[in-house]
Amino acid sequence: MLTPVELQELVTRVFQPTAAERSLAVLVDLPDAHTPDEPDWQDRRHLARAWVEALRADGEAFAPVDLLLYGNVGRNNADLPAVAWRWSGDELPRQVAELDPAAGQPFPELLAKYRLLLAPTQFSATAPLKQLARTLGFRAATMPGFSTRMIPALRLDYGEIARRVELLKALLDQATAASFTFAWRGSPPDWDPAWLADHEAPAPAALDLHLDLRHRLAHASTGLLPTPGTAGNLPSGEAYVVPYEGELPGDPSQSAGLLPVQLDDELVVYAVSANRAQRVVTRGPHSATEAALLQAEPAYGNLAELGLGVLADLGVPPCGELLLDEKLGLHLAFGRSDHFGGQVGAADFSRAEAVVHLDRVYLPATQPRVEVVAATLTLPEEEVPLIRHDRWVFPFGG
Repeated sequence: MLTPVELQELVTRVFQPTAAERSLAVLVDLPDAHTPDEPDWQDRRHLARAWVEALRADGEAFAPVDLLLYGNVGRNNADLPAVAWRWSGDELPRQVAELDPAAGQPFPELLAKYRLLLAPTQFSATAPLKQLARTLGFRAATMPGFSTRMIPALRLDYGEIARRVELLKALLDQATAASFTFAWRGSPPDWDPAWLADHEAPAPAALDLHLDLRHRLAHASTGLLPTPGTAGNLPSGEAYVVPYEGELPGDPSQSAGLLPVQLDDELVVYAVSANRAQRVVTRGPHSATEAALLQAEPAYGNLAELGLGVLADLGVPPCGELLLDEKLGLHLAFGRSDHFGGQVGAADFSRAEAVVHLDRVYLPATQPRVEVVAATLTLPEEEVPLIRHDRWVFPFGG
């Protein structure tokens, strides 16, 4: 656990607030009849309340400090619900149905009362809070899936993390493309015969993916949020960019290739063109599910993010929670991209519950059957190797 002193120091270090920026809220989402509770979620809500109590106890660094509750949205990065509640009771409600509807307040109106937000939620609120931060001017540290297993990552040297992340951002800003070669370990994927009728079965180290990075600037998620109107993950440590999605007239996206993802023990391989996973070229239960999802929600197949995390290189192991694990190394995301400056948003999905921004993390511990043989950035004057055989080869120096 963070001590009260460590918690106050963390909030001060992350936000670097001025004397006029002392109002702080901690946001948590609640289970409902459709999304039942689980132990980690329950522990997270109690941790949030403990943070509020600890920050209130000081009475000088931050005030007011409030706990805000809202009904979960069921999917990562879906839009927030219309109302939320400021909690002042002793026992936390077990479900959103226990809250008085008449006591709810319009969510944006409530958020506008605070300059600093912490959001240790079950489902990621990063996308909607990024959007709201731009209009309401608060700063938000989003912590979806946070657990006490991540506390060591909050004690890292974020000056060094920021230095490495800014180096990668500078490269991504210059890059026109990123290329990847993946291999599988163990048995090969179960290829779809209909796809094999028109294609040769790839060799073990011949799953190649090209991402078009033209017309894009990258973002640096350093774990530091000193600027009003911004939101980002905590813990953090990544540079990321939205691949070009082909929105300029007469200039289609050149992102194309094969992208493998390990789901449980199954290797699912997506065929990508024009920056979207257009079809699944493998067979199996997960392949069938993913193929149906692509057909029902084409926006799900949008390649929404190329992320380069640095924490594994600093000795941080994965913990099984995406909030931390995606900051460890290479990750690629499907779905919503507008919160990162892309073109695909909530309106591109059939309904609010279908909106998703879903990261796939490429580490031996998270996808042991997939090897990143090579990851390389193409700059105007050179090729910059980043990863070879699952390990960083880029010289961070320092």
